[in-house]
Amino acid sequence: MMNMLFLIVFYFFSILFLTLFLLISILILTTFIGQSIGNSKFPPVKGTVFHQLINFKTLFHYLTQIALTNPTFRLLAPNKSKIYTCDTRNVEHILKTKFHNYSKGKFNHDTIFDLFGDGIFAVDDEKWRHQRKLASVEFSTRVLRDFSCNVFRRNAAKLVRVVLGFSNARMLFDIQDIVMKCTLDSIFKVGFGVEIQSLERSSKEENIFMKAFNDSNALVFRRYLDPLWKLKRVLNFGSEASLKKNIKIIDDFVHSLIKTKRKLLSVQKDFNDKEDMLSRFLLESKKDPSNMTDEYLRDIILNFMIAGKDTSANTLSWFFYMLCKNPLVQEKVAQEVINVTSTQETQLNLDEFVNNITDDNLDKMHYLHAALTETLRLYPAVPMTGRTAEENDILPDGYMVNKGETVYYLSYAMGRMPYIWGDDAEEFQPERWLKDGIFQPESSFKFIAFHAGPRICLGKDFAYRQMKIVAMALVRFFRFKLANETNDVTYRTMFTLHIHKGLPLYAVPRCDVYE
Repeated sequence: MMNMLFLIVFYFFSILFLTLFLLISILILTTFIGQSIGNSKFPPVKGTVFHQLINFKTLFHYLTQIALTNPTFRLLAPNKSKIYTCDTRNVEHILKTKFHNYSKGKFNHDTIFDLFGDGIFAVDDEKWRHQRKLASVEFSTRVLRDFSCNVFRRNAAKLVRVVLGFSNARMLFDIQDIVMKCTLDSIFKVGFGVEIQSLERSSKEENIFMKAFNDSNALVFRRYLDPLWKLKRVLNFGSEASLKKNIKIIDDFVHSLIKTKRKLLSVQKDFNDKEDMLSRFLLESKKDPSNMTDEYLRDIILNFMIAGKDTSANTLSWFFYMLCKNPLVQEKVAQEVINVTSTQETQLNLDEFVNNITDDNLDKMHYLHAALTETLRLYPAVPMTGRTAEENDILPDGYMVNKGETVYYLSYAMGRMPYIWGDDAEEFQPERWLKDGIFQPESSFKFIAFHAGPRICLGKDFAYRQMKIVAMALVRFFRFKLANETNDVTYRTMFTLHIHKGLPLYAVPRCDVYE
Protein backbone atom coordinates (compact mmCIF):
# COMPACT_ATOMS: atom_id res chain seq x y z
CA MET A 1 0.00 0.00 0.00
CA MET A 2 2.79 2.43 0.93
CA ASN A 3 4.68 1.57 -2.25
CA MET A 4 1.59 2.29 -4.34
CA LEU A 5 1.09 5.65 -2.60
CA PHE A 6 4.75 6.51 -3.15
CA LEU A 7 4.47 5.70 -6.86
CA ILE A 8 1.35 7.85 -7.24
CA VAL A 9 3.04 10.80 -5.56
CA PHE A 10 6.21 10.23 -7.60
CA TYR A 11 4.32 10.15 -10.91
CA PHE A 12 2.26 13.21 -9.95
CA PHE A 13 5.33 15.33 -9.21
CA SER A 14 7.14 13.94 -12.25
CA ILE A 15 4.27 15.02 -14.52
CA LEU A 16 4.10 18.41 -12.77
CA PHE A 17 7.85 18.92 -13.19
CA LEU A 18 7.75 17.92 -16.87
CA THR A 19 4.78 20.22 -17.50
CA LEU A 20 6.57 23.17 -15.89
CA PHE A 21 9.78 22.34 -17.75
CA LEU A 22 7.84 22.24 -21.04
CA LEU A 23 6.10 25.55 -20.30
CA ILE A 24 9.37 27.26 -19.38
CA SER A 25 11.06 25.85 -22.49
CA ILE A 26 8.24 27.15 -24.69
CA LEU A 27 8.46 30.58 -23.04
CA ILE A 28 12.22 30.76 -23.58
CA LEU A 29 11.99 29.59 -27.19
CA THR A 30 9.18 31.99 -28.11
CA THR A 31 11.09 34.80 -26.40
CA PHE A 32 14.15 34.47 -28.62
CA ILE A 33 12.92 32.93 -31.88
CA GLY A 34 11.83 35.26 -34.70
CA GLN A 35 12.69 38.48 -32.85
CA SER A 36 15.18 39.95 -35.38
CA ILE A 37 17.68 40.31 -32.54
CA GLY A 38 20.60 41.43 -34.68
CA ASN A 39 18.57 43.56 -37.11
CA SER A 40 19.65 47.22 -36.88
CA LYS A 41 16.28 48.36 -38.26
CA PHE A 42 14.76 47.50 -34.88
CA PRO A 43 15.69 48.96 -31.46
CA PRO A 44 18.66 47.21 -29.82
CA VAL A 45 17.85 44.30 -27.51
CA LYS A 46 18.90 45.01 -23.91
CA GLY A 47 17.31 42.11 -22.05
CA THR A 48 14.11 40.16 -21.63
CA VAL A 49 10.95 40.24 -19.55
CA PHE A 50 12.73 37.84 -17.19
CA HIS A 51 15.32 40.56 -16.44
CA GLN A 52 12.41 42.82 -15.51
CA LEU A 53 11.11 40.22 -13.07
CA ILE A 54 14.56 39.90 -11.47
CA ASN A 55 14.76 43.70 -11.12
CA PHE A 56 11.08 44.20 -10.28
CA LYS A 57 11.59 46.05 -6.98
CA THR A 58 13.83 48.63 -8.70
CA LEU A 59 12.26 48.36 -12.14
CA PHE A 60 12.18 52.07 -12.95
CA HIS A 61 15.84 52.47 -11.96
CA TYR A 62 16.73 49.43 -14.07
CA LEU A 63 15.04 50.91 -17.15
CA THR A 64 16.60 54.32 -16.44
CA GLN A 65 20.12 52.89 -16.49
CA ILE A 66 19.53 51.31 -19.90
CA ALA A 67 17.97 54.51 -21.28
CA LEU A 68 21.05 56.59 -20.33
CA THR A 69 22.97 55.03 -23.24
CA ASN A 70 20.04 53.74 -25.34
CA PRO A 71 17.17 56.25 -25.66
CA THR A 72 15.15 53.56 -27.46
CA PHE A 73 15.60 49.85 -26.76
CA ARG A 74 13.83 46.49 -26.63
CA LEU A 75 13.22 43.88 -23.97
CA LEU A 76 12.12 40.55 -25.40
CA ALA A 77 8.89 38.89 -24.31
CA PRO A 78 7.22 35.69 -25.56
CA ASN A 79 6.18 36.16 -29.22
CA LYS A 80 6.98 39.87 -29.35
CA SER A 81 9.21 42.71 -28.23
CA LYS A 82 8.48 45.41 -25.70
CA ILE A 83 9.88 48.73 -26.93
CA TYR A 84 10.91 51.45 -24.47
CA THR A 85 11.78 55.02 -25.36
CA CYS A 86 12.89 58.28 -23.77
CA ASP A 87 13.21 60.05 -27.14
CA THR A 88 10.90 63.07 -27.06
CA ARG A 89 10.42 62.82 -30.85
CA ASN A 90 9.09 59.29 -30.45
CA VAL A 91 6.80 60.36 -27.61
CA GLU A 92 5.27 63.10 -29.76
CA HIS A 93 4.97 60.65 -32.66
CA ILE A 94 2.94 58.03 -30.76
CA LEU A 95 0.88 60.45 -28.66
CA LYS A 96 0.10 63.06 -31.31
CA THR A 97 1.46 62.75 -34.87
CA LYS A 98 0.42 59.10 -35.33
CA PHE A 99 -2.20 59.08 -32.58
CA HIS A 100 -4.59 57.14 -34.83
CA ASN A 101 -2.07 54.28 -35.17
CA TYR A 102 -1.39 53.79 -31.45
CA SER A 103 -4.01 52.55 -29.02
CA LYS A 104 -4.24 51.02 -25.58
CA GLY A 105 -4.57 47.75 -27.47
CA LYS A 106 -6.17 44.43 -26.59
CA PHE A 107 -3.17 43.20 -24.58
CA ASN A 108 -3.23 46.24 -22.30
CA HIS A 109 -7.01 46.19 -22.01
CA ASP A 110 -7.04 42.50 -21.06
CA THR A 111 -4.20 42.98 -18.58
CA ILE A 112 -5.80 45.82 -16.60
CA PHE A 113 -9.49 45.06 -17.17
CA ASP A 114 -10.14 43.40 -13.79
CA LEU A 115 -9.25 46.65 -12.00
CA PHE A 116 -9.93 49.43 -14.51
CA GLY A 117 -12.71 47.75 -16.50
CA ASP A 118 -13.88 49.97 -19.37
CA GLY A 119 -12.77 53.17 -17.67
CA ILE A 120 -11.01 55.95 -19.56
CA PHE A 121 -7.49 54.63 -18.84
CA ALA A 122 -8.25 51.24 -20.40
CA VAL A 123 -10.31 51.94 -23.52
CA ASP A 124 -10.03 53.40 -27.01
CA ASP A 125 -12.36 54.65 -29.73
CA GLU A 126 -16.00 55.37 -28.85
CA LYS A 127 -15.86 54.54 -25.14
CA TRP A 128 -12.79 56.72 -24.70
CA ARG A 129 -14.36 59.61 -26.67
CA HIS A 130 -17.59 59.36 -24.66
CA GLN A 131 -15.83 59.47 -21.28
CA ARG A 132 -13.39 62.12 -22.45
CA LYS A 133 -16.22 64.37 -23.60
CA LEU A 134 -18.20 63.82 -20.42
CA ALA A 135 -15.20 64.47 -18.17
CA SER A 136 -14.14 67.49 -20.24
CA VAL A 137 -17.53 69.14 -19.73
CA GLU A 138 -17.44 68.43 -16.01
CA PHE A 139 -13.90 69.73 -15.44
CA SER A 140 -14.69 72.93 -17.31
CA THR A 141 -17.68 73.88 -15.13
CA ARG A 142 -17.31 76.73 -12.69
CA VAL A 143 -19.53 74.79 -10.26
CA LEU A 144 -16.99 71.96 -9.99
CA ARG A 145 -14.04 74.37 -9.76
CA ASP A 146 -15.57 76.39 -6.90
CA PHE A 147 -16.90 73.31 -5.10
CA SER A 148 -13.58 71.45 -5.35
CA CYS A 149 -11.51 74.40 -4.12
CA ASN A 150 -13.79 74.78 -1.07
CA VAL A 151 -13.35 71.07 -0.35
CA PHE A 152 -9.55 71.30 -0.80
CA ARG A 153 -9.31 74.27 1.58
CA ARG A 154 -11.48 72.60 4.20
CA ASN A 155 -9.47 69.37 4.09
CA ALA A 156 -6.16 71.27 4.09
CA ALA A 157 -7.23 72.88 7.38
CA LYS A 158 -8.06 69.44 8.80
CA LEU A 159 -4.65 68.21 7.69
CA VAL A 160 -2.90 71.09 9.47
CA ARG A 161 -4.77 70.20 12.68
CA VAL A 162 -3.68 66.56 12.40
CA VAL A 163 -0.02 67.55 11.86
CA LEU A 164 -0.30 70.06 14.72
CA GLY A 165 -1.23 67.20 17.05
CA PHE A 166 1.89 65.27 16.05
CA SER A 167 4.02 68.42 16.26
CA ASN A 168 2.85 69.35 19.76
CA ALA A 169 3.55 65.80 20.92
CA ARG A 170 6.91 65.80 19.10
CA MET A 171 5.88 62.58 17.42
CA LEU A 172 6.87 61.09 14.08
CA PHE A 173 4.13 60.73 11.47
CA ASP A 174 3.89 59.28 7.96
CA ILE A 175 3.26 62.20 5.60
CA GLN A 176 2.24 59.85 2.77
CA ASP A 177 -0.42 58.19 4.92
CA ILE A 178 -2.08 61.41 6.07
CA VAL A 179 -1.84 63.10 2.66
CA MET A 180 -3.41 59.98 1.10
CA LYS A 181 -6.27 60.27 3.61
CA CYS A 182 -6.63 63.98 2.85
CA THR A 183 -6.86 63.44 -0.92
CA LEU A 184 -9.15 60.46 -0.36
CA ASP A 185 -11.51 62.67 1.64
CA SER A 186 -11.39 65.27 -1.13
CA ILE A 187 -11.98 62.85 -3.99
CA PHE A 188 -14.91 61.20 -2.21
CA LYS A 189 -16.53 64.58 -1.58
CA VAL A 190 -15.79 66.12 -4.99
CA GLY A 191 -16.18 62.90 -6.96
CA PHE A 192 -19.01 61.16 -5.13
CA GLY A 193 -20.57 63.70 -2.76
CA VAL A 194 -19.71 61.55 0.26
CA GLU A 195 -18.09 62.66 3.53
CA ILE A 196 -15.83 59.88 4.81
CA GLN A 197 -13.49 61.96 7.03
CA SER A 198 -10.70 59.40 6.96
CA LEU A 199 -8.28 62.01 8.36
CA GLU A 200 -10.32 62.10 11.55
CA ARG A 201 -11.85 58.65 11.87
CA SER A 202 -11.23 56.01 9.20
CA SER A 203 -13.84 53.27 9.23
CA LYS A 204 -12.79 49.64 9.00
CA GLU A 205 -14.67 49.30 5.71
CA GLU A 206 -12.82 52.25 4.12
CA ASN A 207 -9.43 50.97 5.29
CA ILE A 208 -10.14 47.52 3.84
CA PHE A 209 -11.27 49.10 0.57
CA MET A 210 -8.16 51.28 0.25
CA LYS A 211 -5.80 48.41 1.05
CA ALA A 212 -7.56 46.27 -1.57
CA PHE A 213 -7.33 49.13 -4.06
CA ASN A 214 -3.59 49.73 -3.51
CA ASP A 215 -2.74 46.02 -3.51
CA SER A 216 -4.73 45.51 -6.72
CA ASN A 217 -2.81 48.39 -8.30
CA ALA A 218 0.47 46.56 -7.62
CA LEU A 219 -0.81 43.08 -8.53
CA VAL A 220 -2.26 44.17 -11.88
CA PHE A 221 0.95 46.03 -12.77
CA ARG A 222 2.94 42.88 -12.09
CA ARG A 223 0.96 41.07 -14.78
CA TYR A 224 2.95 42.96 -17.44
CA LEU A 225 6.06 41.10 -16.33
CA ASP A 226 4.50 37.71 -15.52
CA PRO A 227 4.04 35.53 -18.62
CA LEU A 228 2.08 32.98 -16.54
CA TRP A 229 -0.53 35.32 -15.08
CA LYS A 230 -3.38 34.04 -17.29
CA LEU A 231 -2.68 30.45 -16.23
CA LYS A 232 -2.60 31.49 -12.57
CA ARG A 233 -5.87 33.31 -13.09
CA VAL A 234 -7.55 30.20 -14.51
CA LEU A 235 -6.16 28.10 -11.62
CA ASN A 236 -7.01 30.86 -9.10
CA PHE A 237 -3.47 30.56 -7.77
CA GLY A 238 -0.94 32.86 -6.08
CA SER A 239 -1.08 36.55 -6.98
CA GLU A 240 -4.18 36.04 -9.11
CA ALA A 241 -6.07 34.50 -6.19
CA SER A 242 -5.15 37.54 -4.07
CA LEU A 243 -6.20 39.90 -6.85
CA LYS A 244 -9.58 38.19 -7.21
CA LYS A 245 -10.31 38.69 -3.49
CA ASN A 246 -9.26 42.34 -3.64
CA ILE A 247 -11.39 43.05 -6.72
CA LYS A 248 -14.42 41.55 -4.94
CA ILE A 249 -13.88 43.97 -2.03
CA ILE A 250 -13.53 46.91 -4.45
CA ASP A 251 -16.62 45.97 -6.47
CA ASP A 252 -18.82 45.51 -3.40
CA PHE A 253 -17.74 48.88 -1.97
CA VAL A 254 -18.25 50.86 -5.19
CA HIS A 255 -21.58 49.24 -6.11
CA SER A 256 -22.81 49.97 -2.59
CA LEU A 257 -21.77 53.60 -3.06
CA ILE A 258 -23.62 53.84 -6.39
CA LYS A 259 -26.76 52.21 -4.97
CA THR A 260 -26.80 54.51 -1.94
CA LYS A 261 -26.20 57.61 -4.04
CA ARG A 262 -28.91 56.70 -6.55
CA LYS A 263 -31.42 56.12 -3.74
CA LEU A 264 -30.49 59.46 -2.12
CA LEU A 265 -30.88 61.37 -5.37
CA SER A 266 -34.24 59.80 -6.11
CA VAL A 267 -35.79 61.73 -3.22
CA GLN A 268 -34.06 65.04 -3.99
CA LYS A 269 -35.52 67.63 -6.30
CA ASP A 270 -32.37 69.54 -7.30
CA PHE A 271 -30.86 66.58 -9.16
CA ASN A 272 -29.65 68.71 -12.07
CA ASP A 273 -27.68 71.07 -9.84
CA LYS A 274 -25.51 68.55 -8.00
CA GLU A 275 -21.88 69.52 -7.57
CA ASP A 276 -20.20 66.12 -7.22
CA MET A 277 -19.27 64.17 -10.34
CA LEU A 278 -21.04 60.90 -9.48
CA SER A 279 -24.37 62.72 -9.24
CA ARG A 280 -23.73 64.27 -12.64
CA PHE A 281 -22.75 60.90 -14.13
CA LEU A 282 -25.93 59.43 -12.67
CA LEU A 283 -27.85 62.14 -14.50
CA GLU A 284 -26.19 60.93 -17.70
CA SER A 285 -27.15 57.35 -16.86
CA LYS A 286 -30.81 58.40 -16.70
CA LYS A 287 -30.48 59.74 -20.25
CA ASP A 288 -28.72 56.62 -21.53
CA PRO A 289 -29.40 53.69 -19.13
CA SER A 290 -28.51 50.97 -21.64
CA ASN A 291 -24.90 52.15 -21.91
CA MET A 292 -24.35 53.95 -18.58
CA THR A 293 -24.89 50.83 -16.47
CA ASP A 294 -23.81 50.47 -12.85
CA GLU A 295 -20.85 48.37 -14.05
CA TYR A 296 -19.77 51.17 -16.39
CA LEU A 297 -20.18 53.71 -13.58
CA ARG A 298 -18.02 51.48 -11.38
CA ASP A 299 -15.25 51.61 -14.00
CA ILE A 300 -15.51 55.41 -14.34
CA ILE A 301 -15.37 55.86 -10.55
CA LEU A 302 -12.24 53.73 -10.09
CA ASN A 303 -10.42 55.44 -12.97
CA PHE A 304 -11.35 58.83 -11.58
CA MET A 305 -10.22 57.75 -8.11
CA ILE A 306 -6.74 56.65 -9.18
CA ALA A 307 -6.38 59.87 -11.17
CA GLY A 308 -7.62 62.15 -8.41
CA LYS A 309 -6.32 60.49 -5.25
CA ASP A 310 -3.10 58.62 -5.99
CA THR A 311 -1.49 61.11 -8.33
CA SER A 312 -1.90 64.17 -6.09
CA ALA A 313 -1.06 62.31 -2.87
CA ASN A 314 2.01 60.65 -4.36
CA THR A 315 3.31 63.93 -5.78
CA LEU A 316 2.79 65.74 -2.47
CA SER A 317 4.60 62.93 -0.61
CA TRP A 318 7.64 63.17 -2.91
CA PHE A 319 7.38 66.98 -2.76
CA PHE A 320 7.83 66.98 1.03
CA TYR A 321 10.67 64.50 0.67
CA MET A 322 12.36 66.92 -1.73
CA LEU A 323 11.76 69.86 0.63
CA CYS A 324 13.40 67.92 3.46
CA LYS A 325 16.38 67.03 1.26
CA ASN A 326 16.61 70.65 0.05
CA PRO A 327 15.92 72.89 3.09
CA LEU A 328 16.77 76.07 1.15
CA VAL A 329 13.97 75.28 -1.31
CA GLN A 330 11.63 74.63 1.64
CA GLU A 331 12.38 78.09 3.03
CA LYS A 332 11.87 79.72 -0.38
CA VAL A 333 8.46 78.09 -0.71
CA ALA A 334 7.52 79.18 2.82
CA GLN A 335 8.61 82.77 2.15
CA GLU A 336 6.58 82.89 -1.06
CA VAL A 337 3.51 81.69 0.85
CA ILE A 338 4.05 84.40 3.48
CA ASN A 339 4.51 87.11 0.85
CA VAL A 340 1.57 86.13 -1.35
CA THR A 341 -0.87 85.67 1.55
CA SER A 342 0.51 88.67 3.51
CA THR A 343 0.78 86.62 6.71
CA GLN A 344 3.95 87.79 8.44
CA GLU A 345 2.38 87.37 11.89
CA THR A 346 3.67 84.86 14.43
CA GLN A 347 0.10 83.89 15.32
CA LEU A 348 -2.43 82.90 12.66
CA ASN A 349 -6.05 81.84 12.56
CA LEU A 350 -6.08 78.61 10.59
CA ASP A 351 -9.51 78.97 8.99
CA GLU A 352 -8.85 82.57 8.00
CA PHE A 353 -5.56 81.54 6.42
CA VAL A 354 -6.97 78.72 4.25
CA ASN A 355 -9.90 80.91 3.19
CA ASN A 356 -7.32 83.42 1.99
CA ILE A 357 -5.90 80.82 -0.47
CA THR A 358 -7.89 82.28 -3.34
CA ASP A 359 -7.58 81.58 -7.06
CA ASP A 360 -5.72 84.87 -7.40
CA ASN A 361 -3.20 83.87 -4.71
CA LEU A 362 -2.76 80.41 -6.22
CA ASP A 363 -1.87 82.00 -9.56
CA LYS A 364 0.85 84.08 -7.88
CA MET A 365 2.63 81.04 -6.40
CA HIS A 366 5.18 80.66 -9.20
CA TYR A 367 8.00 79.19 -7.08
CA LEU A 368 5.67 76.63 -5.46
CA HIS A 369 4.31 75.72 -8.90
CA ALA A 370 7.90 75.25 -10.11
CA ALA A 371 8.81 73.11 -7.08
CA LEU A 372 5.78 70.85 -7.59
CA THR A 373 6.54 70.58 -11.30
CA GLU A 374 10.17 69.74 -10.58
CA THR A 375 8.95 67.03 -8.20
CA LEU A 376 6.77 65.62 -10.98
CA ARG A 377 9.72 65.70 -13.38
CA LEU A 378 11.76 63.44 -11.10
CA TYR A 379 8.89 61.50 -9.52
CA PRO A 380 6.03 61.39 -12.04
CA ALA A 381 2.79 60.05 -10.61
CA VAL A 382 2.62 57.49 -13.44
CA PRO A 383 6.24 56.35 -14.00
CA MET A 384 5.66 54.57 -17.33
CA THR A 385 2.88 53.83 -19.77
CA GLY A 386 2.55 52.76 -23.38
CA ARG A 387 0.63 52.51 -26.63
CA THR A 388 0.25 49.57 -29.01
CA ALA A 389 0.86 49.88 -32.76
CA GLU A 390 -2.20 49.06 -34.89
CA GLU A 391 -0.01 48.84 -38.01
CA ASN A 392 3.72 48.58 -38.77
CA ASP A 393 5.42 51.92 -38.26
CA ILE A 394 8.77 53.71 -38.25
CA LEU A 395 9.60 55.96 -35.31
CA PRO A 396 11.28 59.38 -35.83
CA ASP A 397 14.58 57.93 -34.57
CA GLY A 398 14.46 55.44 -37.47
CA TYR A 399 13.55 52.27 -35.62
CA MET A 400 10.76 50.00 -36.84
CA VAL A 401 7.74 48.95 -34.78
CA ASN A 402 5.79 45.84 -35.74
CA LYS A 403 2.01 45.69 -35.62
CA GLY A 404 0.92 44.57 -32.15
CA GLU A 405 4.09 45.72 -30.38
CA THR A 406 3.76 48.18 -27.51
CA VAL A 407 5.95 51.27 -27.23
CA TYR A 408 6.37 52.36 -23.60
CA TYR A 409 7.45 55.92 -22.83
CA LEU A 410 9.37 56.12 -19.57
CA SER A 411 8.27 59.20 -17.64
CA TYR A 412 10.45 58.33 -14.64
CA ALA A 413 13.54 57.77 -16.76
CA MET A 414 12.93 60.80 -19.00
CA GLY A 415 13.17 63.15 -16.02
CA ARG A 416 16.68 61.83 -15.37
CA MET A 417 18.07 61.98 -18.91
CA PRO A 418 20.95 64.48 -19.46
CA TYR A 419 20.14 64.52 -23.19
CA ILE A 420 16.69 65.94 -22.31
CA TRP A 421 17.29 68.12 -19.24
CA GLY A 422 21.04 68.79 -19.24
CA ASP A 423 23.89 67.61 -17.04
CA ASP A 424 21.99 68.52 -13.86
CA ALA A 425 19.03 66.33 -14.84
CA GLU A 426 19.09 64.33 -11.58
CA GLU A 427 19.27 67.44 -9.39
CA PHE A 428 16.18 69.02 -7.83
CA GLN A 429 16.21 72.56 -9.25
CA PRO A 430 12.85 74.41 -9.25
CA GLU A 431 14.64 77.41 -10.78
CA ARG A 432 14.89 75.58 -14.12
CA TRP A 433 11.17 76.34 -14.55
CA LEU A 434 11.42 80.07 -13.83
CA LYS A 435 12.32 83.09 -15.92
CA ASP A 436 12.46 86.40 -14.02
CA GLY A 437 10.47 84.69 -11.27
CA ILE A 438 7.64 83.62 -13.58
CA PHE A 439 6.86 79.95 -14.23
CA GLN A 440 7.65 78.83 -17.79
CA PRO A 441 6.13 75.53 -18.98
CA GLU A 442 7.99 73.04 -21.16
CA SER A 443 6.72 70.94 -24.04
CA SER A 444 4.33 68.23 -22.79
CA PHE A 445 6.36 65.73 -24.86
CA LYS A 446 9.42 66.60 -22.77
CA PHE A 447 7.64 66.98 -19.43
CA ILE A 448 5.35 63.98 -19.78
CA ALA A 449 3.96 63.73 -16.23
CA PHE A 450 0.44 64.62 -17.42
CA HIS A 451 0.82 62.75 -20.73
CA ALA A 452 0.35 64.66 -23.98
CA GLY A 453 -1.61 64.87 -27.22
CA PRO A 454 -5.35 64.12 -27.44
CA ARG A 455 -5.17 62.02 -24.23
CA ILE A 456 -3.46 64.69 -22.11
CA CYS A 457 -4.75 64.68 -18.53
CA LEU A 458 -7.98 66.67 -18.21
CA GLY A 459 -7.48 67.03 -14.46
CA LYS A 460 -4.07 68.76 -14.65
CA ASP A 461 -5.30 72.14 -13.33
CA PHE A 462 -7.54 70.32 -10.84
CA ALA A 463 -4.50 68.44 -9.48
CA TYR A 464 -2.29 71.53 -9.27
CA ARG A 465 -4.98 73.45 -7.34
CA GLN A 466 -5.32 70.66 -4.80
CA MET A 467 -1.55 70.20 -4.39
CA LYS A 468 -0.88 73.94 -4.07
CA ILE A 469 -3.62 74.48 -1.47
CA VAL A 470 -2.37 71.57 0.66
CA ALA A 471 1.29 72.57 0.26
CA MET A 472 0.63 76.24 1.12
CA ALA A 473 -1.23 75.32 4.29
CA LEU A 474 1.35 72.84 5.55
CA VAL A 475 4.47 74.83 4.67
CA ARG A 476 3.10 78.05 6.19
CA PHE A 477 2.54 76.43 9.57
CA PHE A 478 5.39 73.89 9.76
CA ARG A 479 9.00 73.21 8.87
CA PHE A 480 9.49 69.53 7.98
CA LYS A 481 12.45 67.26 8.74
CA LEU A 482 13.15 63.64 7.83
CA ALA A 483 13.11 61.17 10.68
CA ASN A 484 16.35 59.66 9.41
CA GLU A 485 18.50 61.45 6.83
CA THR A 486 20.53 58.30 6.07
CA ASN A 487 17.66 55.96 5.21
CA ASP A 488 17.07 55.26 1.54
CA VAL A 489 13.66 56.33 0.28
CA THR A 490 12.37 54.39 -2.70
CA TYR A 491 9.14 53.49 -4.46
CA ARG A 492 6.75 50.57 -4.57
CA THR A 493 6.62 49.20 -8.12
CA MET A 494 3.06 49.72 -9.34
CA PHE A 495 1.06 51.90 -11.77
CA THR A 496 1.45 54.95 -9.54
CA LEU A 497 4.63 56.01 -7.74
CA HIS A 498 3.99 55.35 -4.04
CA ILE A 499 6.81 55.82 -1.54
CA HIS A 500 7.63 52.33 -0.29
CA LYS A 501 6.72 51.96 3.41
CA GLY A 502 5.82 55.64 3.71
CA LEU A 503 7.80 58.74 4.70
CA PRO A 504 8.19 59.40 8.46
CA LEU A 505 8.73 63.11 9.26
CA TYR A 506 8.90 65.56 12.14
CA ALA A 507 7.01 68.86 11.93
CA VAL A 508 8.38 71.96 13.70
CA PRO A 509 5.94 74.90 14.10
CA ARG A 510 6.67 78.11 12.15
CA CYS A 511 3.98 80.06 13.99
CA ASP A 512 1.27 79.66 16.60
CA VAL A 513 -2.13 78.42 15.43
CA TYR A 514 -5.40 79.60 16.97
CA GLU A 515 -9.01 78.84 16.10
